[in-house]
Amino acid sequence: MLSLLRKVRKKLLEEGSFGSYLLYALGEIVLIILGILVALWIDGKTEEGREARQEQFYLEGLRDEFQLSLTKLDTLVAVNRKTYVTARDLLASIPVAESREDEKALARGLIATLSFEIDYNPNNSLLREMMNAGRLQTLSDPALRRQLTSWESILESVNRQESNLRNIREQLLEVALGPKGSILAIMQDAGIASRYVGQELPRSAHSNLPMLKSQEFENKLVTFLVTAEGTESVHYLPLRHEILSILKR
Repeated sequence: MLSLLRKVRKKLLEEGSFGSYLLYALGEIVLIILGILVALWIDGKTEEGREARQEQFYLEGLRDEFQLSLTKLDTLVAVNRKTYVTARDLLASIPVAESREDEKALARGLIATLSFEIDYNPNNSLLREMMNAGRLQTLSDPALRRQLTSWESILESVNRQESNLRNIREQLLEVALGPKGSILAIMQDAGIASRYVGQELPRSAHSNLPMLKSQEFENKLVTFLVTAEGTESVHYLPLRHEILSILKR
């Protein structure tokens, strides 16, 4: 093609036809510009395809991550709910407890209330990688980008609430560990002592009813119950709604 154009140009120059040469020159410039524009268009389409594939890769990865995070959250909500429902039953049972059988039932309720650590740990490795590398701009949905940008701050709020709940749980345990309580008696009454301290130990003669009926224990238990319920209603359920909203994008 270039060889042919050079021959045409040479012929026009030899013939001395300036007007025809000028038209030829303009046509050649137009062809060059068109060639550049076509090349740019092809490059643009290639880049658009690459960006689209990259975006789809990230969207699929984020969808898998948030689906797993949703499953973890649902499991944690169920555990937390079981904890505060048991705490509510324990609170209702304490005032009427008098016998050894009642004390055993309270011990089982106390163990069930305090046995579970509440700690939400979502899967966000891909999201963190994207944020650290500045890849969120790869996503074309601005609303999704805003949600993902605010995700860490939402988690920080949830984690602060969980930390508060753990502190209250520890305070409740400290009452049982105090001078009025016997951890061994609680474990024996709940039927789990042999699993941890052996079967050869004699039954503790200590009664935990005075400790369980104390105003201090009641206050701590009520605080734990209210905090656990608030963790679900104020933090976990809105978090679940946010995850579902992200998954619908």
